[in-house]
Amino acid sequence: KRMTQLLDDVLLIGKAEAEKLEFNPTPVPLEQFCHDLVEEMRMSASSKHSIIFTSQAQPITANVDEKLLRYILSNLLSNAIKYSPKGGDIDLSLSIEARKATFSIRDRGIGIPAQDIEQLFHSFHRGSNVENISGTGLGMSIVKQCVDLHSGEISVTSEVGIGTTFVVTLPI
Repeated sequence: KRMTQLLDDVLLIGKAEAEKLEFNPTPVPLEQFCHDLVEEMRMSASSKHSIIFTSQAQPITANVDEKLLRYILSNLLSNAIKYSPKGGDIDLSLSIEARKATFSIRDRGIGIPAQDIEQLFHSFHRGSNVENISGTGLGMSIVKQCVDLHSGEISVTSEVGIGTTFVVTLPI
């Protein structure tokens, strides 16, 4: 499973870097999409993790690339689980404002050292505090490229030992 994911990531990053990654927006009901994704993620999470979805938005259908949005959110949620080895709550929230969808993913995990945040979206970069937690260092680079294809923005705030919050804003 890990080898398949690595190969998929390498192929995806290769497409992105060759500017061959396609952006195909279609109408997607965002709230239902998030509910379904959270249910999928709950199946792969351990019993010590609780994934909580909240929405401050009215149900809305937005033109986004569903495949790329799935990659963005599933990668951020997977990382939140992976880098919260003691368990705890993982929060996904959705809000809509001024024709933009904002997704926030918050964990209470190991956090990201300040010196690593600047390099976070570069291929093969991993945090200096990940120790023996497996990973390739490709996921966040691909997430950034998927956000860029949507003409969106991604930001991160983190404190070592406290947790991390990623905020993705996409025009809808």
